[in-house]
Amino acid sequence: MENHEEFMREAIALSKQNVEKGLGGPFGAVIVKDGKIVAKSANTVTTTNDPTAHAEVATIRLACKELNTFTLEGCVIYTSCEPCPMCLGAIYWARLDKMYYGNTKTDAAVIGFDDAFIYEELDLKPEDRKLKAEQLLNNEALEAFKMWDIAEGRVDY
Repeated sequence: MENHEEFMREAIALSKQNVEKGLGGPFGAVIVKDGKIVAKSANTVTTTNDPTAHAEVATIRLACKELNTFTLEGCVIYTSCEPCPMCLGAIYWARLDKMYYGNTKTDAAVIGFDDAFIYEELDLKPEDRKLKAEQLLNNEALEAFKMWDIAEGRVDY
């Protein structure tokens, strides 16, 4: 039986250590399989100059490498804060079985980590978003999709 509080405390400890050492934002995550930690990381956005280096994404990458797989079915993630839209998407794509989180996205917003604007943008039509986007060369791009659709030996994910 997994000790959920123990694993959550590990994610929280990572978030605190990250602040104490000045390594990035106050976020930590742990991935567990069969009652054992397979990967853990904290946020390293500012120290790696990588806006995708959130704790959850980094931990997913480490867990996939450790388990030699691109799917984390059978695993659970413990994250010190409710994930941002990017991390939540990564968690879904990784197919983790369950997620536990400490702080809420509202708690994060209070200290300056507010992703509400991203959720609001996602509800808009692409042409109405702040990030200007325009479709270009759709027919040429579709060629890769057609190739994938009929590819033998493809690995679906």
